[in-house]
Amino acid sequence: MNTLVSAVALLLACAGFFTYDQITFRQGLIRTLSAQAQIVGSNSVSAILFNDPQAAASTLAALQGSQNIVSAGILSSDHRALAQFSQDRREANVDIPPLGPGKVQAYWLRAGRVVLVRRILSEGRTVGFVYLQASLQELDKRLKRYALIAVGVLLISLAAANLVSSSFRKSVAQPIIQLAETAQRISRDKNYDIRVSSPAERNELAVLVGSFNEMLGELQKSHDELEQRVAERTRELVSANRELEAFSYSVSHDLRGPLDAINGFSYVLLNQYGAELDGQRRELVENIRASARRMTALIDDLLNLSRVTSSAMRLEKVDLSEVARSIIDELRQSAPQRAVEFIAPEKTEVVGDPRLLRVLMDNLLRNAWKYTSQHASARVEFGTVPENRRTVYFVRDDGNGFDPRAADRLFQPFQRLHSAAEFPGNGVGLATVRRIVQRHGGEVWAHGAIEQGATFYFTINSSRGLG
Repeated sequence: MNTLVSAVALLLACAGFFTYDQITFRQGLIRTLSAQAQIVGSNSVSAILFNDPQAAASTLAALQGSQNIVSAGILSSDHRALAQFSQDRREANVDIPPLGPGKVQAYWLRAGRVVLVRRILSEGRTVGFVYLQASLQELDKRLKRYALIAVGVLLISLAAANLVSSSFRKSVAQPIIQLAETAQRISRDKNYDIRVSSPAERNELAVLVGSFNEMLGELQKSHDELEQRVAERTRELVSANRELEAFSYSVSHDLRGPLDAINGFSYVLLNQYGAELDGQRRELVENIRASARRMTALIDDLLNLSRVTSSAMRLEKVDLSEVARSIIDELRQSAPQRAVEFIAPEKTEVVGDPRLLRVLMDNLLRNAWKYTSQHASARVEFGTVPENRRTVYFVRDDGNGFDPRAADRLFQPFQRLHSAAEFPGNGVGLATVRRIVQRHGGEVWAHGAIEQGATFYFTINSSRGLG
């Protein structure tokens, strides 16, 4: 770039100098020819008045030693040639254009020649004309000489610029390139032990390299501290998972035993002694059995939520549209009397855990199926919408909806916006949906209004790939 800029600057300077030299040379030549024409005219007045060609030729003879003049002539007032000379016979006859009224002198450029014509005056009247024709070869020679000089200067300047550029590249550009390559390598390999060698000279660049290495040291220190914290948090998480597994085992075995006993004894009580119980006592036993079944369902939902959080993920391509259609088919078989329209794209592929994604779709679609059950006809839709260069998936229904002010409570465990008498459930399904979406690096949210349906949106971070 330095060489290119220097070359362009030199070429522009040379072009400007050449143009200036040509203009000044021509102007100087015109001034010289004008002075010569004035002298010849003054010395030719008597020769013209007395019609003396020999005296006129003698006056012109003084111009034959001039290098630039190739031809000259003295004309009478009626443009008759009184005396002429030419160094080339082809230049002997020159077509002299007439001067305009009031003009004493004029010149023209013709094919490498300049022709100057001047009036010869005597007592204020025109008695004749003198013309001089000069060659512009000297201008061409000057141009060639200047061109050779310019080429020499250009070559020397480019060599100097290349030398300066090499020195600049060695002292400035290469260390900066080394800094950039080191930064790229650190970003790619996450290796903060790399350092940039400091230049030998103590200048601003050395200060920059020193600051860069110092920053790398701080980054390495922060990275080591972060790794230590991550290791500590990982140990804490492993410990918490073990405690969770122990709790799940306790819930699965220790709590189920008493519940099974309650269910068994209440069943025996109803079967063997039901005839001896009056209506009120029989209703109390039925309430005990219903509460035990509800407690069992809560334990199952809690265990399922725990498994969703702690189970290992297996990533592969999953067609959510196919999963949704299979779930809707199961729901239609369970309630064939219902008129529910279902809409879904032909194919919707994401990358994720197929088991967890099926649980996600099952909870959302069963939720839509449940909250449209009080309508004679219903419409459930699964689809996608683009948003900020990402794909957002949604499940929409036209059921009972919910109060939008309570939308934040939807995804909390055991939080319900409807009573169990209106719609059955334990309030764990949407909490499970949120856990699955979070494990896939996405977000989940909902929009809805009372008796205007609900739409549940979620995203899946498919950039994780298949490994």
